[in-house]
Order: sequence, then structure tokens, then C-alpha cells
Amino acid sequence: MDLKNQTFRSFTLLGLSEKPHLRLPLFSFFLVAYVLCVLGNSLMIMLILTQSQLRTPMYILLGNLSIVDICMTSITIPRALCSLLTENMAISFHGCFAQLFLFHAVGNMDSFLLAIMALDRYAAVCQPLRYATIMSKRTCVGLLISSWVVVTLHSTLFTAMTSTLPYCSWVIHHYFCDVPAMLLLSCTDTYPQQMTVFIEGSLIVMGPMLFILGSYILIIRDIMKLQTSKCRRGTFSTCSSHLTVVILFYSSVIFMYFRPSSLYSVTYDQVISVVYSVITPMCNPFIYSLRNKEVKGAVKRVTQCCREESLKWTQEKQFED
Repeated sequence: MDLKNQTFRSFTLLGLSEKPHLRLPLFSFFLVAYVLCVLGNSLMIMLILTQSQLRTPMYILLGNLSIVDICMTSITIPRALCSLLTENMAISFHGCFAQLFLFHAVGNMDSFLLAIMALDRYAAVCQPLRYATIMSKRTCVGLLISSWVVVTLHSTLFTAMTSTLPYCSWVIHHYFCDVPAMLLLSCTDTYPQQMTVFIEGSLIVMGPMLFILGSYILIIRDIMKLQTSKCRRGTFSTCSSHLTVVILFYSSVIFMYFRPSSLYSVTYDQVISVVYSVITPMCNPFIYSLRNKEVKGAVKRVTQCCREESLKWTQEKQFED
């Protein structure tokens, strides 16, 4: 691609593939994934807001997770869809780093929310008598505000670090602006920046992950003390949805950001980035709805209510006619 046609203050996002025959399949995939993500997470938010049975700390945190997942996909997918549809792959300098800042902020908030939800599961399983005290409304709000402050500072550091680098190339082999892809374009040695990403990123990502791991060690220890296998299965089932989301999210993030630069591969990184930035946010509401009796019950109640309202409206219409 000829870089002379690119303005000095714009980047070119090549997307997942430059092959013309793959544009339609990629556009279809991103469109379907985005629609499913927005609809699934919006449904989860609506259920939590309208169903009194779901107004507990766990589901309030799940509602926040749904909001963050919608934001995460909205930061990247609409821009990718526009590029695939119009073949305009340029993104302004400021637009690129605004995207990078927002993506890292909401992406790391996902990690902190999963850690807070692990605390909720620990309190519910290991400290049931103190659950209301441990997971009070004040505690939840305080943890959420603190998390947003931390991820904003983290994202500001990463954005400042990459936006001040001298760039020799303006072609990004990715479908959105991300730190690993941006570091490859720099004219200078990026070893200090890579170490910053590894060390500071480890604290932000691995901290919540280690907290989750510790919580589940204590949860499993208490579950194993239960007398019957039926009780153990029933208790652990309350954590299975959260644990599934944790494994899916952290396995892709660790591979993406915490491996030697010698293992860098454009193709693999693009695939992994799709997993944690598209597939995981899309799957989260379905994982919780399919594996959670309370959510399935809420869906049934809403569906039944809609049917009754529809039948009532039809009968009134027939009566008027």
C-alpha cells in the first residue's frame, strides 16, 4: 500500500484481511456478532432493571458488565464495519488514540468487574451470614468507582506512552488501534514501552486474576466440605457461569499481552483480539442466561407477560371491531 497517499496525521487500519473476497464474510460476521452482543446485553440490563428478583449485588454487577461489553464492541466494531463497507480504512491520529484509550479503559474494567463478582461469589458461598455486610450497596459502589479510577489512569498511561512515539509507518495491521500493533510502527527501540506494558499491564490484569483465583480456591475448599455430591454440584453451579466467563476472557488476554515479542504473529494476534473484544462480550449474556436458573426464570416471566399483554390487546381490538 502506498503511504504517500496517507496524510501525516492519519493511520490506515488494514483490518483482518486485505483480500477482497473476504470482505463480505467478515462484514457479515462482525455485523451478526455486534447485533447479538447489543441485543443480548441489552436484554440482560432490561431484566435486571425490571425484575425485582434480580436486584441483588451479583446481578447489579452483571448489569455493569453488560454495559461495559456493549461499550467495548461499540468502540471497535462499527468502525470496522464502516471500513469493510466503504473500503475507507483511514483513521485520524487523534481518533486512533481515542479508540486506544477507550478500549483499554473498558477492557480492563471487564477484568475488575469479574474480580468484584468473584468477591460476591466468595461471600455467598463461604460467608453467607455476612453476605449482606460484605456486599452492601456502599461496598459495591465504592469498588466500582475505585475500579473506574484505576483503569482510567492505566489507559491514560498507555495512550500517552504510544501517542508520543515517532512513527515510520502509518499502516496498522489490525482492525482497531491497540498497543502491540502500534509499537510495531515506531522508528525507535520500543523495549522500554514493551516492558511497561508487561509490568504495569501485569499489575492491572494479573492482580484481579490472582484475586479471582484466590477466591475460587477458598470457594472450592468450602464446597469440598459439603457432605453430599448433590450439594456440592448445586453450590458450585452458582459459580459456573462466572468461572466460564473468567476462563474465556483471561486465556485470550494473557496470550495477547503477556508473551515474548519473539512469539508475535499478526495473524494469531488478530484472531485472539477477536476472541476477547468480540466473541467474549457477545457470549457473556448467553452464558449467564443459559446456565442461570434465576435469569431463565426472569426471561420466562417477561415472555409470559408479553404474551398476556399481546393477547389482551388482540381481544380489545376484536371487541372494538
